[in-house]
Amino acid sequence: MDHPGADGARRIGPYTLLAWQNTVGGNDVFTARTADGRLVTVTVVRPELAADPAFRDRFRAALEAARPLSGAFLAPVVDAGTDAPVPWLATEFSAGLPLRQVVDRHGPLPEPALRFLTDGLARALAVLHAAGTVHGEVSPDSVLLTMGGPRITALGIGGAAGGPASAPTDDILDLGATVVFAATGGEPDAGAVPESLREVIGGCLYPEPPDRPTAEQLVDYLRRQDLPTPQGSWLPQAVTGDLAAAAAAAGSAVGSTAAHGSGQGLVPPPPMVAVGTGVSRRKLLIGLAGGAAVLGGGAVALALSGDSSPATGGPAAGGAGGPGATTRPASPSAGRSTPAPSASPSATDGPEPIVLSAPDAAKAWSRAGKHAPTCLEASDKVVMLVTDTATSFLDAATGKSVFPALNTTRDSAATSLTHPTAYADGVFYLLCDTPDASGLLAAFDAASGKAKWATEMAAIESRSRDQTTMYVGNYVAVAGNTVYVCGTLLVLDGEFSARSATPGYIRAFDAATGKGLWTVKGTDINNVLVPPSGTRLLATSAVPGQQSARVQMIDAGRKGARGWKASVADDAFYFSTGWPLTCYAAGMFLFAGGKGDTLFAVDAATGREKWKQRFEARSGDLVRIGAPFSSLDGTTVYVPVGADLVALATSDGTPRWVARLEGASDSGGSNLFNASLRVSGRSAQCSSDTVFATDSAKTLWAIDAATGRARWRYRDPGQPDVGFLWTVGGDRVFVASHLTMTALAAHTR
Repeated sequence: MDHPGADGARRIGPYTLLAWQNTVGGNDVFTARTADGRLVTVTVVRPELAADPAFRDRFRAALEAARPLSGAFLAPVVDAGTDAPVPWLATEFSAGLPLRQVVDRHGPLPEPALRFLTDGLARALAVLHAAGTVHGEVSPDSVLLTMGGPRITALGIGGAAGGPASAPTDDILDLGATVVFAATGGEPDAGAVPESLREVIGGCLYPEPPDRPTAEQLVDYLRRQDLPTPQGSWLPQAVTGDLAAAAAAAGSAVGSTAAHGSGQGLVPPPPMVAVGTGVSRRKLLIGLAGGAAVLGGGAVALALSGDSSPATGGPAAGGAGGPGATTRPASPSAGRSTPAPSASPSATDGPEPIVLSAPDAAKAWSRAGKHAPTCLEASDKVVMLVTDTATSFLDAATGKSVFPALNTTRDSAATSLTHPTAYADGVFYLLCDTPDASGLLAAFDAASGKAKWATEMAAIESRSRDQTTMYVGNYVAVAGNTVYVCGTLLVLDGEFSARSATPGYIRAFDAATGKGLWTVKGTDINNVLVPPSGTRLLATSAVPGQQSARVQMIDAGRKGARGWKASVADDAFYFSTGWPLTCYAAGMFLFAGGKGDTLFAVDAATGREKWKQRFEARSGDLVRIGAPFSSLDGTTVYVPVGADLVALATSDGTPRWVARLEGASDSGGSNLFNASLRVSGRSAQCSSDTVFATDSAKTLWAIDAATGRARWRYRDPGQPDVGFLWTVGGDRVFVASHLTMTALAAHTR
């Protein structure tokens, strides 16, 4: 890590260099850490460019244009040292892997992934070119693959490189070459590109720059195709496993990734070109100026099948698993298949799906602030609003400030993999920083807004000169008199293997005093569920690329001692941190198993199976149920499956109703419940009689818990790319979108 002019061998500017990532255009790229522990990506300019005065002028100009830019497929500029002896660029950290590394490891990308890659790169370049700048170094090294899509890194570096100034048409040429690399594994053969992309990529590679399409034309071309949209991850499972492992290892850095659109994890790509529907070069350039896009849609058609036979093994064998014999009371289906909850003629015994439709919600109040919230938490009387400058408290009924603001802050937003707030019994809890300390767990009295206590967590351990371990807090929860912080142990030693198990931890604190009680850690702790009461927690774990995961009871009454455990077959995302992927209701843990298509309910104390419910797609497609969640009273469990939300009786798994989404998502594919994506964070919540859930069309639905019918829907056309933050307090929903806070009543239209 030695760089002439750097502040020591492991520092440059204000950043500590942790590990070398790769090289982009001859410039070294590092993972680095800020003084307050946040991760950034730092690109260090190569010496021959640093010695060129003309380069520095172009570098400054490129950065001036790139600084204000953001987008789902761009890595925004954080800082830069244009006048430093060794110029450098810091951008927001993205938990992902370079395209070159992925292709070298796993081979060419399949056609759906190539379409998504092309669309993401075109959208990123459209943002850059609209701002009057270029990238200049689009390549397999500067393209990072993340769970939410591709991201172009090294903004301002390539565009400012020596030699003739780059033009937008050069970026398009580089885009085409990058897609060819991804399609062939490195062979310069455009003819090997799938037919659905061959013409458009061929156009990008035209020798005459004026003949190449613009980035906007590429986006428009890809958007206007009427195609079936692949469900689930946009990348092959093996690649997704590597990315998820990298995200888990990076921990806190995922917050800034998701805050700009790549944190949704498994998101369906927008509609793109299907095999056999190529559009001519002439039509691409001049024939797409008008007409409406036809979007693919359609809900997932499901069939529920009950199984009343005794389990013969753990989830790996189709049962829930656990010590001792397993039994299951007979469900109403009593050994027969429950027909599909869809509008098909065969669905005569199951609940008919209810297509969600409702008027727009009426706002109870709306207030504009000076800073965009990064976290929200609410009771029935008070809303805690956290920004990167302060923590404020608002009256839930009026939106007016009720207590003086505090200097506790949170820079990174709550995301699919990070949830730093909790509320219980009149107290708010927050993972936060202050001007004088970082890595705090703080408690605030909801009646006065005053801090009850703040505990400075030991966030970093130095085991040796070359190895540092960071406790990355991903999730805060409360049960009884105990507050839990769960997260990832990030070992910074310059080594990483996507196939290695990721260690996690659970730390318990006294809710009254903040005093630490106990800590457990290990590779068997990745995703953690903390029920609102009781002393039994549920930890899940998995190793990327392996076929089985594990669920395990953690006994908080015995200071985190391990209890029963069971294998879960083919559930690849149980290593995801943050919001729980499992749920608790009526003394049972509920989780996905089998092939990801079966919900298991097991006794929380013993792990013995109570019942299971399998979901089948009428079309024969692979079904992956999302993260289940329960009603406040525990009598109903809600299971998101693609475009369907199924309500089951907790006692025996009997289906009560099925609510269904129709239409297209925000990206153009089929509309889905965000909770069905498994790594979607707190995207579904309940009040006493209402289920609230967001969808991939960026709509919040209020659904009557008794009937499955929508009370209202809420949309915000001006919301951020990643959607709005929201939470439930009492019978109200509170929504934060940019600088605006809005309250919605559960029963008011």
